[in-house]
Amino acid sequence: GDAASAGERALGGAATAATTGTGATSFLVTAFDRSSGRQLWAYEVQSEGQLPPVHEKHNLATPSPVTDGQRVYALFGTGQVVALDFDGKLAWKRNLSEYGSLGINWGHGSSPIVYKDNVILLVYDGSPSSYLLALDSSSGMNRWKHNRDGGVTSYSTPFVMESGGEPELIVNSSEGISGHSLKTGEELWYIREMNRFPIPVATENDGLILTSRGYRSGPFMAIRPGGKGDVSKSHVVWKVETGAPYISSIVEHQDLIYMIGDVGVAAVFDAKTGSRVWQERVGGVYSASPVVADGKIYFFGESGETIVLSAGRSPSVLARNKLDARLLASPAVSGGRFFIRSDDTLYAIGK
Repeated sequence: GDAASAGERALGGAATAATTGTGATSFLVTAFDRSSGRQLWAYEVQSEGQLPPVHEKHNLATPSPVTDGQRVYALFGTGQVVALDFDGKLAWKRNLSEYGSLGINWGHGSSPIVYKDNVILLVYDGSPSSYLLALDSSSGMNRWKHNRDGGVTSYSTPFVMESGGEPELIVNSSEGISGHSLKTGEELWYIREMNRFPIPVATENDGLILTSRGYRSGPFMAIRPGGKGDVSKSHVVWKVETGAPYISSIVEHQDLIYMIGDVGVAAVFDAKTGSRVWQERVGGVYSASPVVADGKIYFFGESGETIVLSAGRSPSVLARNKLDARLLASPAVSGGRFFIRSDDTLYAIGK
């Protein structure tokens, strides 16, 4: 997910290594001044219940906080949700453990999203309690909850597709790709296609949903929204069966799709047809998703090196910029700056 920023503040979630006297882990939502990096406030949440195990590249604060300009919403891997105002004061909190523990293998990865006055959470953890949940952004009360059959999992963050008629919530899960009603959460259409570890997030271009599935050089495709039931034969405009990254999402810019994966191969495809434009090994391992800014494409490597490409139909590496840091999280972009989070440092990069 992408970290959220609001006004003059950069916001982030963290799980501290220290424990309190009761043995509970502390979760933090912290605000920093975007100009100086000075910490403005930190809201501390004591963990509740059993701490789920996590992957080495993952922790219980992996979900990115999100804002609607009124409040900041943060979800932690225990199922605890907090809504804070811009002074760091608690507006409301929830604990999703009331619907069962978040028991997905490697730990919860999906970030909350905001659509109008709803905070939407995807909790597909493989248990009988897998569900989509919409909360009232001002109170935290349920707007709707849509349950799924047991066994479905997802580490992906849902995506709202607004063009093409009624808005749809696009979900990448172990069962496939599906579109859901934003009024009820019910499934409107689906493409059944099993995937053990679905991580990437969808995007859109010119009225089409663009999405990759993730996991071991998985497929990627363009889907027309507005379908009903099984749309695998009716609404898939094009599909490439293999080649997309395991973890990082694809990004689109001026009718081209850019991607880079864990083997350091950058590739560009035509967003209208799915045909490959170019492919080149640039090196590195990538968990963070690519970003488009200032007419350039940025690949943020785990080693701390950022590769800057010129946008277009021929490969051109403009720069390789190195930070002494491990970069796993996708950066936030705001006001001509990147906000980049390493394991232990927050960087602001700009002119």
